[in-house]
Amino acid sequence: MLDNQPDAGLPQRKRRKGIYVLPNLFTLAALFGGFYAIVMAMNGRFESAAVGVFCAMVLDSLDGRVARMTHTQSAFGEQMDSLSDMVSFGAAPALIAYEWALRPLGRWGWIAAFVYCACAALRLARFNVNTGVVDKRFFQGLPSPAAAALVAGFIWLTSALLVSHRDVPLFGDVISLFGGLPTSRDDLSWIMFAVTMFAGLTMVTNTPYYSFKDFGGRRSVPFVILVVIALLIGVVSIEPATMLFLIFVGYSLSGYVIYAWRKAKGHPVSIVATSKDEPDERGLHDD
Repeated sequence: MLDNQPDAGLPQRKRRKGIYVLPNLFTLAALFGGFYAIVMAMNGRFESAAVGVFCAMVLDSLDGRVARMTHTQSAFGEQMDSLSDMVSFGAAPALIAYEWALRPLGRWGWIAAFVYCACAALRLARFNVNTGVVDKRFFQGLPSPAAAALVAGFIWLTSALLVSHRDVPLFGDVISLFGGLPTSRDDLSWIMFAVTMFAGLTMVTNTPYYSFKDFGGRRSVPFVILVVIALLIGVVSIEPATMLFLIFVGYSLSGYVIYAWRKAKGHPVSIVATSKDEPDERGLHDD
């Protein structure tokens, strides 16, 4: 006897899985910021390239928050975010730095750019596998967006100085103590080398950097914090290139200050969880 139902006996078609559009739009926008930065550097527009990296950093900070607020987290979004970060905060800063001031150094120039790019990849890979075993209050090593901001901030600042041939507001006297302003990009090659190597290698250290994840969201903060943020925005608006660079220089050094302070106080300097119950955590806590 034949079954009258046409679909009887046929395998049920699996329901197609979709992806969440809203958070991934922010991720794609961040990826575009990194791609735009590379294109601008290829065309010699280094200030625009640096701004592209900073825009990518802002957009990257929003995609995860949007996903959590709208309950649209997904494994696809996590992988997409990592790939976008590799372009925007790994490849883009390395290529921009090479085109800006590292090229005259020959092999030393491209080695510095490669070291930065490789360290960014290692940093992102370690972040992905250590997410569940680190103290959420801290990052393990300098975050890749902050490292990219350090490199891009230096390029933005120095490119503006070379184009305008003027002193930096508030810091002209300090610069004069070190011989005045640079006159060409070749004068900045070894400084760019040092900044690139420092940013790259600091990403793969175990130095703890405060994550600020316990601020914002639903947790209340003292009123003075809002005042400080308002003052900070006002100061940055005076000279964005200079102030943003100084902010990220301070943040890049803060990890070493935290490390030294915790060491002096006898506190654990590793931010990896101290529990060894889980098999995946074996070996993560050994000195």
